[in-house]
Amino acid sequence: MKILVINAGSSSLKYQIIDMDTELTAGKGTIERIGVKGSNLKQTNLETGKQFEINKAIKNHMEAFSMLSEAIVDKEFGIIADVKEIYGIGHRIVHSGGAFNSSVYITPEVLDICKKNISFAELHMPAHISCIESCLSLMPNTPNVAVFDTVFHATMPDYASMYAIKYEDFEKYKIRRYGFHGTSHKFVTSEALKYLGNPEYSKIITCHLGNGSSIAAVKNGQCIDTTMGFTPLEGLVMGTRSGDIDPAVVAFLSEKMQCSAADVVEYLNKECGFYGLTGCSDLRDVAALYNSGDKKAILAANLFAYRIKKYIGSYYVALGGLDAIVLTGGIGENSRFAKKLIFDGLECLGIKLDSARNLKFEGNKIQEIQLSDSKVKILVIKTDEELLIARDTKAIVSTLDKYN
Repeated sequence: MKILVINAGSSSLKYQIIDMDTELTAGKGTIERIGVKGSNLKQTNLETGKQFEINKAIKNHMEAFSMLSEAIVDKEFGIIADVKEIYGIGHRIVHSGGAFNSSVYITPEVLDICKKNISFAELHMPAHISCIESCLSLMPNTPNVAVFDTVFHATMPDYASMYAIKYEDFEKYKIRRYGFHGTSHKFVTSEALKYLGNPEYSKIITCHLGNGSSIAAVKNGQCIDTTMGFTPLEGLVMGTRSGDIDPAVVAFLSEKMQCSAADVVEYLNKECGFYGLTGCSDLRDVAALYNSGDKKAILAANLFAYRIKKYIGSYYVALGGLDAIVLTGGIGENSRFAKKLIFDGLECLGIKLDSARNLKFEGNKIQEIQLSDSKVKILVIKTDEELLIARDTKAIVSTLDKYN
């Protein structure tokens, strides 16, 4: 049973074909620079090792998916022999707009709701919708499933998800905290609970740390709070995002810089964070500067770690205790530097990092990196958002089969 997983960006399309009998990826590819000069497709068959690349103009996501559908069945370099092998197509959709609380089979009604939610993520939702429409047109007999990046956080209580704005404005504009990175948080939560063996009575904090970063408080398998809000800008210090900031700064900078509020939000998203403080958006570069004594890099790294510590402390209280902290994402999995900074000072909560175990993460199994007398486990788990999408797609399509 093979699932095609689609992750469409504003000018890109990533895809994988996962064999659900083994949960291994049979092949994957990327299509980049859609709609701009220099567009191309790169694909790898992971079973044969064969790779190939196509460089040609790709006007839109419809053309991109058409190219994809031909590439995956290419006689020499393809991943499968026939598109009929694909049991279902899972789409990563960035925003549910609060309309869905789980992954769903895509019907015309679901697609219409997604179109109404474009304003929540104007850079990404049109690409998602275009890919769905392409799949429905080019592979009409294959069911499609929407896996929303926000729905893992739909279980947040109202006092955690609401902003203290006029209630009628919340109802009219759906302004609330949605949270993001949901597929990653859900995947590592599932893996952690299997590892801990206590899914019904668990208290964990999941930390997805990468160029974009967020933390979630998860009680008994359900999210009760997360750091990102109405958009991914809220929360932690990130590669180019400022994270938490007084909203009055937007009006202040708009006046001082003589630009629109939208321009300031763009600035906070793309010119701040590590990049704004140091000129480097990658924590590895920040760490190198930190170790050389660069004052701005020291400030950026300490600000990053301090913000994470604050959220861990607050979520410890929100959860009423803590069984484990899960680290994932490029930084969470690989940066010894970041882990040392993050856990230094959390001993007061009984959280103790073992420096000797904080080694290079191999990624093939869950790794514990806490001291033996730590009251809280520290787990490093490699995230796999595509596998989570494939699992949800398989489950939903299997349910459809029961009624056909």
